[in-house]
Amino acid sequence: MPLVNIYFRDKGEEELQKIAPDLKKYLADKLSSTELVLVPSEISIRFLEIKGGEMIASVEVEIAAHSFADRVKKQDQVCLDVMNYIKEKTDIADVKVWLQLSELGHSW
Repeated sequence: MPLVNIYFRDKGEEELQKIAPDLKKYLADKLSSTELVLVPSEISIRFLEIKGGEMIASVEVEIAAHSFADRVKKQDQVCLDVMNYIKEKTDIADVKVWLQLSELGHSW
């Protein structure tokens, strides 16, 4: 289950909230692999408003997902594609995206 944290400061929350359902579909497609096909309901998106510190972009997106070989090969392209998707769907021009792939465990 990929986890997406979207950090923003001052503006952008409303626009980001509006695209969240479509972003989940987009990410499910982008993060599906030969080992695992994702559906939007398996992606968690959280919005975090920043009230201090220093950000390098107006919106910063962290995607944490399991490391599958084909995800590793396309990780840079995934980040660029997600960045461009958010820019195209909103009026937010300054977006940075990180994809963190690791060996994860979970329990229910």
